[in-house]
Amino acid sequence: MEFELDSGWSLQPAGGSTGSAFLGVYANQKYFLKRNASPFLAALSVEHITPRLLWTRRVSTGDVLTAQEWLDGETLTRQQMMLPVVAKMLAQVHHSSLLKRLLRQVGGQVLDPEQLRIALLQDFPVDVAAQPKIKTALHDLKQWLPHTDVQTVCHGDLNHKNWLQAGGRLYLVDWEQVALGDPAYDLADVLAHYGSPATSHQFLDAYGARLDEDLKRRLYWYGDLHLLHDIKVAATHQRFEEVAQVLHQFECLQASR
Repeated sequence: MEFELDSGWSLQPAGGSTGSAFLGVYANQKYFLKRNASPFLAALSVEHITPRLLWTRRVSTGDVLTAQEWLDGETLTRQQMMLPVVAKMLAQVHHSSLLKRLLRQVGGQVLDPEQLRIALLQDFPVDVAAQPKIKTALHDLKQWLPHTDVQTVCHGDLNHKNWLQAGGRLYLVDWEQVALGDPAYDLADVLAHYGSPATSHQFLDAYGARLDEDLKRRLYWYGDLHLLHDIKVAATHQRFEEVAQVLHQFECLQASR
């Protein structure tokens, strides 16, 4: 990738599936460089949710290059995902009127439950869909669609590797799937993948949510959606050990109802 940087820069891939992130070094200073990052990265930086944004520039290819401070830290473990600090930062994201306003301004996509269900069913492996528990869950997704008048900024990919601890602070990175939608979409992502009945209640308390019957139904619906999507992806790529792991998570979620 040609970034059109001044001489003296050195670049190396910083990981990620898109290949658009790099560690840049200039004058012995490290920077996190990314091509075509989320257009409201500046707002995330102002809210101290992501590492500080240093500059943005457009190169001749039309791509936009952003530079953030490079922080030497550690991503969260699976066990750390249920810590109160994670719940509180997620609440900060969901309750930020600045993030919501700016995402609307840049034309952020909206998470529509019906469209999410249709996308899940498209090319869903037939042999997996035939399993009794999976078949029932897919049917239940169709019988009732969640609805709420509350619409927030949803990160969309709350994998534990997208949380960075550095300098005594917690940051949430990789905003490529950000959208406007039901906050239960994000909450269910965390709880379905990392929670248990006991820790889930503690997490929701730290978040500041009241677990009434409506929220509970929405969390279960989106939890099924997330795990069924994981099963679909793993089965499609023939990662059968991963399929078994997610099936176990799915059965645990079903058993907790």
